[in-house]
Amino acid sequence: MFLDEGQGLSEHTAPFGAMACVLDGEAEISIAGKALKLEKGEAVIMPANKPHAVKASKRFKMLLIMVRS
Repeated sequence: MFLDEGQGLSEHTAPFGAMACVLDGEAEISIAGKALKLEKGEAVIMPANKPHAVKASKRFKMLLIMVRS
């Protein structure tokens, strides 16, 4: 996924957990109301059915891995 500075995904939920790995740039990812600032090389786990959102602080690229168990 690629987002330009200021772009984002509004808060939503997903039925599966996911891991977001920042490949380039910076983003703010909020999970259940807690905001996390992530930079290139960092990753976060987003649990299933928890509200989350993404906003690009700078132009950024991430790899999203869905975990279906």
